[in-house]
Amino acid sequence: MTSAYTALEKRFRRLSLLGEAVGMLQWDMSVMMPPASAGARSEQIAALKLLSHELMTDPVVSEHLDQAEETNGLNDWQIANLRRMRRRWLHTVAVPPDLIEATTHAATASETVWRTARPENDFPAILPHLQKLLSLVREVAVAKSEAFGLPVYEAMMDLYEPDATTAMVDDLFDDYTKFLPGFLEKVLHRQKTHPDPKLPKGPFPVHQQEKLCRRLAETVGFDFKCGRLDTTFHPFSGGVPEDSRITTRYDEDDFTSAIMGVMHETGHAMYERGRPKAWRYQPVGETPGLGMHESQSLIVEMQASRSRPFVTWAAPVMRSAFSGEGEAWSAENLYRWTTRVTRGLIRVEADEVTYPAHVILRYRLERAMIKGDLAPADLPGAWNEGMRALLNVVPPDNQNGCLQDIHWYDGAWGYFPTYTLGAMAAAQLFASAKEADP
Repeated sequence: MTSAYTALEKRFRRLSLLGEAVGMLQWDMSVMMPPASAGARSEQIAALKLLSHELMTDPVVSEHLDQAEETNGLNDWQIANLRRMRRRWLHTVAVPPDLIEATTHAATASETVWRTARPENDFPAILPHLQKLLSLVREVAVAKSEAFGLPVYEAMMDLYEPDATTAMVDDLFDDYTKFLPGFLEKVLHRQKTHPDPKLPKGPFPVHQQEKLCRRLAETVGFDFKCGRLDTTFHPFSGGVPEDSRITTRYDEDDFTSAIMGVMHETGHAMYERGRPKAWRYQPVGETPGLGMHESQSLIVEMQASRSRPFVTWAAPVMRSAFSGEGEAWSAENLYRWTTRVTRGLIRVEADEVTYPAHVILRYRLERAMIKGDLAPADLPGAWNEGMRALLNVVPPDNQNGCLQDIHWYDGAWGYFPTYTLGAMAAAQLFASAKEADP
């Protein structure tokens, strides 16, 4: 092992810890922080990101990368780690510090406004923030495009799914778009041959839902000695392997929504807990791409938690949690309820058949906005037309349309394709697991 490589490992360990600190501040901003504190939080996050940028853009890093890449004394893990270091370095040095700072402040301000605009169905309130953030995100994308020699959107997508191309994604999504209409009609027709499943009658108090969600999360492997469950507007998983932070949201009329949110985020958290400890603070010890990360959350949510054996076990647990009575609480009814297919409006509540359509819509719209073919002011109309074309439904308002996801409003452009890539991987991995161990 060369001294250059050793120095890089030490530096990337510091960078990893700084990134984790930013992540915890962002978790707090989404879950606990008072709304009026957003300005101070923005300064804190920007300061840490600028410090990380300084550590990465130090000229010695480039020298050490060059020196380490010329050595023959590294093992396979170290070679892979070095390759990811180089990619991480390229992503960082491509963007000037003033642009990082401006984007951080804009994203924090935008997310803060979104948290009010979404429940109030107020797209005009978020529009100027979206316009400003999009302009800055586009600048970042152009800078990375030049550094990587990639098309602008691919340079953005590379941060979340390295080496993915729009040609690859387009091929997959175009095939699905052609396949969906006929298949969806067959599924809906077949469903009509069975009695309609019924959601047990609520209300379902939040404290009882939370207790149930904790029980189910623990059952599939979440460890509350080093993790916690909280409430937020948009479910997500954060924290670090030793300190998992999962979130969900509750609907007192439908307890299954919170359950599936928790199962999804539990999958993310368990994947993080399983990262190789020997490479805890190194790039090679992190996920190779968000598609794989999403596959692990979707295996738990879409595959395991909707399986007949799991629902058969969980049905009496659910019934007991709410002192339920009647046929609606039977395992068979709950299984059919959790596996039903509908032309729904909300991505995070979508079934396995229609889920990719929600992702394809977002992928197409964000590419159009990045390219400049779609103005943010026209997003609601384009969203509604896209939903009509893909699923033949139109949201009644923007809260159930273009305001439902946080990604565009906190700067995570290029992320959406990973959801469907992950869903495809999850289905294949789960099928292989069942074949290996029926």
